[in-house]
Amino acid sequence: MRILYIITRSDVIGGASVHLLDLAVGVQEAGHEVIIVVGGHGVFIDQAKARGLTCISALHLVRPLNLVSDFRFYLEFRRIVLAWKPDIIHAHSSKAGIVGRLVAKALSVPCVFTAHGWAFTEGVSTYRRILYLWIERVVANFANKIITVSDYDRSLALRSCVGDADLIVTIHNGMPSAKDTFSATRSFDVTRLIMVARFDAPKDHAFLVRALASLVCNDWTMEFVGSGPTMPSVKRLVAELNLEDKIVFSGACSDVSRRLSESDVFCLISNWEGLPLTVLEAMRAGLPVIASCVGGVPEAVTQQQSGILVDKDDLEGLVTALNALIGSRDLRSKMGNVGKSRFFNDFTFELMLQRTIDVYFDVIKV
Repeated sequence: MRILYIITRSDVIGGASVHLLDLAVGVQEAGHEVIIVVGGHGVFIDQAKARGLTCISALHLVRPLNLVSDFRFYLEFRRIVLAWKPDIIHAHSSKAGIVGRLVAKALSVPCVFTAHGWAFTEGVSTYRRILYLWIERVVANFANKIITVSDYDRSLALRSCVGDADLIVTIHNGMPSAKDTFSATRSFDVTRLIMVARFDAPKDHAFLVRALASLVCNDWTMEFVGSGPTMPSVKRLVAELNLEDKIVFSGACSDVSRRLSESDVFCLISNWEGLPLTVLEAMRAGLPVIASCVGGVPEAVTQQQSGILVDKDDLEGLVTALNALIGSRDLRSKMGNVGKSRFFNDFTFELMLQRTIDVYFDVIKV
């Protein structure tokens, strides 16, 4: 097969970007021909090339809605598809997903769209939610199949009249086994918390900082791994709450697996989610998870078994969860082991890859 992938942004590496890079490598190693179209020139292209993938930088593919740029990109992408002649187009992210489906429909090319969390999900601004809901209802059936990364997102689409049950299939995210193995160097004196996430919506680092300021115990440290536009305001909040000796900002890091191996508890506080890869990465590392009970997170983290889920905006609940895991090494170990077992049973990359390739063949045969 010749598979053309398309994703909107090259300037950041988020969950959808990591998912696509892993998927494209796996599909290529399975013997298929792969090319990726992405907007702009950024870190995504560098990482794709380093992994042996071919990328085309789209001049007019930008994240904000812009009728002029979007129409120019429609024409640009149409030319790329006509020149490369793919057997299937697989679109990722909202903007690329919309234009990708329009072009695929116009040229009668089989198309799959993966929704990494809908742009009309709960927590998104009212204007954005209404706009994207209307757009997704219009273009849903331009795809031959829509993949959601969680049952939550599949149910949300069906309730919102975006496609039907035959069109939408859930394929949970998967993570490759860690290439590097690290011996655990976890301390028993200080509980080391870690959150790996970009400082941008939908993540809520500030809410976690406020909860940490309320902890009655002092035997903890917090590491934030990631960068992004909200980092300066979170740093100011940390200074205002006199937590600078407890909280470390490590920025974007390439050694996340090692940092997880040296941590005790993984946190992910969000206003909305699809199925976050960082949670799966933490489970793979054997860490208990404290996370917001949003989107597909409960499909990965089993409440009170592999972690503790906290309702959005429940500050008291988050403080209680943090105190529980900071205060009990045995509980951390028990939950971490359950999560690791769950990862290898249900969330490996091999499972995700095979299910996705099966969708490709089903779509092409139709």
